Amino acid sequence: MTTENKFFDDISKLMTNAMGVAQGAKSEAETAMKGWVDRWLADRDFVTREEFEAVREMAIKARTENAELKARLDALEKDA
Repeated sequence: MTTENKFFDDISKLMTNAMGVAQGAKSEAETAMKGWVDRWLADRDFVTREEFEAVREMAIKARTENAELKARLDALEKDA
């Protein structure tokens, strides 16, 4: 009976160690993948959301001003 307990204890320790190694490997893989994705994104010329929104607002303002100027120009040409 003692040998059975020793056997099961050894198997239990082996499985526990294997799970620890698997957890460590998973953590390392996640860290490596995150680092790779971060480097890949940094190498691209992506803009941040804030930059995109700022340029979008500038484009909306420019379109509005262009429409107003066109209306004024049309009115001036009509009078001339």
